[in-house]
Amino acid sequence: MLTVADLKKGEKAKVLDFSVDTIPLKLIEMGCLPGNEIELVQTTLFNGPLFLRINGSNIAIRKNTAAEILIEKI
Repeated sequence: MLTVADLKKGEKAKVLDFSVDTIPLKLIEMGCLPGNEIELVQTTLFNGPLFLRINGSNIAIRKNTAAEILIEKI
């Protein structure tokens, strides 16, 4: 299965599933829910945060958190 951590800059995907125990509540509140579209806007060096666009909001998440979110590329 692909995860958000597998996306390349500019790619879009649909969120399929994740474990509520491993994803911060704030991320869920901002729209990271199954069925919603997510886009990788920017990456950083040295395994730094990933910058994503979800429901028109730009957010940054850790790469290990991104690896917990299962996706399907669009």
